[in-house]
Amino acid sequence: MTHSTADIVICGAGMAGAAAAYHLAVRHRINNIVLVDERPPLTLTSDKGTEAYRNWFPGPGDTMVRLMNRSIDLLEELAEESNNYFQLNRRGYAFFTANPDLIPQWQEQAAALSALGAGPVRQHPGPMPYVPTQAEGFDRSLTGADLVADPALIRREFPFLTQNVAALLHVRRCGWMSNTRLGGWLLERARGSGVRVVRDKVVGVTVQGGRVESVQLGSGDSISTGAFVIAAGPYLKNVAALLGLDIPVVNELHAKVTFKDVRGVARPDLPFMIWNDPVRLPWSDDERGKWASDPQRRWLLDEFPAGVHFRPRGDDLLMLWTYDVQTQAPVWPPHFEPHYAEVVLRGLSAMVPGFSAYFGQGQAAVVDGGYYCKTRENRPLIGPLPVPGAYVIGALSGYGVMASQAAGELLAAHLTGRPLPDYAPMFLLERYDDPQYQALLAQWDARSGQL
Repeated sequence: MTHSTADIVICGAGMAGAAAAYHLAVRHRINNIVLVDERPPLTLTSDKGTEAYRNWFPGPGDTMVRLMNRSIDLLEELAEESNNYFQLNRRGYAFFTANPDLIPQWQEQAAALSALGAGPVRQHPGPMPYVPTQAEGFDRSLTGADLVADPALIRREFPFLTQNVAALLHVRRCGWMSNTRLGGWLLERARGSGVRVVRDKVVGVTVQGGRVESVQLGSGDSISTGAFVIAAGPYLKNVAALLGLDIPVVNELHAKVTFKDVRGVARPDLPFMIWNDPVRLPWSDDERGKWASDPQRRWLLDEFPAGVHFRPRGDDLLMLWTYDVQTQAPVWPPHFEPHYAEVVLRGLSAMVPGFSAYFGQGQAAVVDGGYYCKTRENRPLIGPLPVPGAYVIGALSGYGVMASQAAGELLAAHLTGRPLPDYAPMFLLERYDDPQYQALLAQWDARSGQL
């Protein structure tokens, strides 16, 4: 049992903790930082996502667009500094529909997001040509969105799509990267600036004189510190309870499918492909009769919500569909619905009919995933907590990687007393004490900003 000291202790070595450590140690030169996690870094939730990013976030207000624009600015800085070690691209998010009645709605939504700072909207056919996806790198001129209402043009660019496609909304300041490479690069720089990574579990926080005094670890070791940062992902609520705090967050389990496209149905240079229409799954008559007679599986015959999506990743495809989300306590390893991969494959066939060649092969896919830790309005918590010396960087939902750099920068500004951006108050826990914010919450969609 040992006792040590640290200027700052960070609980959690996922992407949020790595970004916090990087900004504090490398950009603010605080070198006596301890990063504590009982698991290897980046292995709880940070390596389980789609690794994607976007600045396409709805209101109220421009808060989330500004946070993401800042985070993408920082990601691009890091990509240039590292010779794009973490393979950042700007392929975009491509939303497709077979319903031409959606086009006016898309026009309205795109105009609203453009006004929030997401970039200009270009309509096609129109005075400017549609620019196809660039497979590698990040062309900074690709901003805003392209709304394509010409099915022939869409089919020329994406000939494998359904003949029924009517429109495309291609959002451009979006793409993906390698989470593990980014997180590893951040941690390497942080370690080089003095950060110590300790494989242990935070089991207690001592508060003396009304403020944080020390952190206790499962091994029996303790660390004296005046600053304790909760970056615990889905365990945010559990760790905050060590301080006597009840943080208003929940966890949702989200799965993804990794599938080998051995038939080459989808090109490897595609953007993030999203089908924006509800879907009824294409079962055979025998399968339909089987599900209809099984009360536990009858839901497979229901209409599924819009939003099934996929993207290429090397020789694999990553596929997702958020059709059944329930809050739950985090358990590790998580359990996934056994039909999930088959459901996603069949849902994607509405957009890409060629995926029908894989019907019945869902069991060949790899299903994994992690928890979205979310506030009621699906916006993060970043900044000081009611116990002096305690801070949080969390509730980053399904956008933790894309928001990580602006979140880490903002947390570091709180800890070092640097000037804060004017959106900082919108991410404080104390926002829930504001009657005006509470009134706003009563009308808020909890899925705001979530694919």
